[in-house]
Amino acid sequence: MTQITLYGPALSTYVRSVRMLLTETNTPHDLQTVDIFSERSQEYLAKHPFGKVPVLEVDGEILYETCAILDYLDAVTGNHTFTPSEPIGQARMRQIMAIIDNYLYSPAISVITIQRLIVPSQNGQPDEAAIQTAVPKAQTALGAIEAIASCNPYLLGSDITLADLYLMPVLLYLSKTPEMETVTANTPKLKAWWKATEQRPSFLQILD
Repeated sequence: MTQITLYGPALSTYVRSVRMLLTETNTPHDLQTVDIFSERSQEYLAKHPFGKVPVLEVDGEILYETCAILDYLDAVTGNHTFTPSEPIGQARMRQIMAIIDNYLYSPAISVITIQRLIVPSQNGQPDEAAIQTAVPKAQTALGAIEAIASCNPYLLGSDITLADLYLMPVLLYLSKTPEMETVTANTPKLKAWWKATEQRPSFLQILD
């Protein structure tokens, strides 16, 4: 039997994206926690030379970078169910995922989420200036996704894709901050998409 191990903290957006796909496909796996707030061990750096999460290990084979992990799992466990069949749909899916990686994650998670949720939990004061700088960047990224997506009801139409799995954990954290309303003020399709998808069973199962 194939042995699948996912390395990373359960609270990570990218780890949650992978766990959603594993849940959607009823794929047994082990989750090995990695403390993202401490220095990585040499053992972990041997798996991921940049020390980030997640890492997927399948029968001794190591994969890192979430987009590569999701592509692989969709092929071997999902029969490509989560990837559009048409080339333009595939391109749009990867375009949205690239927007999240390159333009949304940093302002939405590294700044807004960290400052609003993590810093206060450690008895610190949020950096309001950093948050105000991040908000328009998050708005721009979500606006770019809004322009591409149909949200009918999923980002690229009637079927859920890897792009949805990528974006949902990010919106989850934003929804816990007062900035959520501001950053989605000009993206009505994404606001409707979020309301329609946040109750998906596979998503609810990985909210630990």
